Amino acid sequence: MLRALTPTVIGVLVRRGVDFATAEDAVQDALVEAFRVWPAEPPRDPKGWLVTVAWRKFLDTARADASRRHRETRVEAEPSPVAGEEVDDTLQLYFLCAHPSLTPASAVALTLRAVGGLSTRQIAQAYLVPEATMAQRISRAKRTVSGVRFNQPGDVATVLRVLYLVFNEGYSGDVDLAGEAIRLTRQLAAKINHEEVAGLLALMLLHHARRPARTGPDGRLIPLAEQDRSLWDTRLIAEGVDVLQAALARDRLGEFQAQAAIAALHADAWAAEETDWSQIVEWYDELVRLTGSPVASLNRAVAVGEADGPRAGLAALAELDPALPRHAAVAAYLHARDGDPVTAARLYAEAARSASSLPERDHLTRQAARLNTQLRS
Repeated sequence: MLRALTPTVIGVLVRRGVDFATAEDAVQDALVEAFRVWPAEPPRDPKGWLVTVAWRKFLDTARADASRRHRETRVEAEPSPVAGEEVDDTLQLYFLCAHPSLTPASAVALTLRAVGGLSTRQIAQAYLVPEATMAQRISRAKRTVSGVRFNQPGDVATVLRVLYLVFNEGYSGDVDLAGEAIRLTRQLAAKINHEEVAGLLALMLLHHARRPARTGPDGRLIPLAEQDRSLWDTRLIAEGVDVLQAALARDRLGEFQAQAAIAALHADAWAAEETDWSQIVEWYDELVRLTGSPVASLNRAVAVGEADGPRAGLAALAELDPALPRHAAVAAYLHARDGDPVTAARLYAEAARSASSLPERDHLTRQAARLNTQLRS
């Protein structure tokens, strides 16, 4: 409950005239106090309690700062709640935390802190960096947006990219960032009727549904074609498909809807050989048209290889820059399917050397070793 109230309480302070960085600090202090007091004396009005305590924390800070004496005289008397303070400012906080002046890493950290309500320690653990490093990153981000007016319109696309970055971090430390991203995107979808917000939520749900089958007990990466599909979460799949269909019905296609449509086609196949690769190629065509993304083109080459044969996939791949991440891995897969294990083994080994994660590197190394063993036998 505390985490859900955090953005609303920050918004109340900001509309009272407190700059964002100071408001966020005051609310964090109030949350610490809540953890101390509430177990013994739970308040009847949690939001009102947090607003009151956060406001007093701000006043304490203002009184201690000689440079704010003029402001202190204006805010000494605690203002009474007004009707406007029932407005939910969470949406504006999303836009503020995804401000274009912030780097992606800073925007993610600030969103997790101010909107998600996570502590600096939790965020640092999730990103496997020292707490001091994360504290500096969040402080710089707060200083950057401290002068931004709270009522400025925000860019939904930027907010969605920040949430997508959070989701793609997956799980590390004691914070499930994929789950946190879904929670925040659900929250956003409840506050704004936007087809791409729905598209991102659907994409997250459909990908997250496959999570239990994505790795083995030993942490080994399991490719989609080899996953035990009985482990997939059918409830999340059904929800994701429903959300996606409602978004597509608005006939305003965006990149997250296209990605979700591809994920839905994978989720619809309860055996790898049942996958409708022709439709997936068509959706990748839409995605490339919408974004011009080289990564989407790379994934399209894989889909073409499945739909029309490995040589067609290799022809599509030949049109792309070999320096693209995962280019060598895709080429290795297509060459192996085309009956060229020598080239495939060499490319798998090359791909392993540039893999971005340990599980991916181990998987590619095993593929190269498997082919080399076959060649020697």
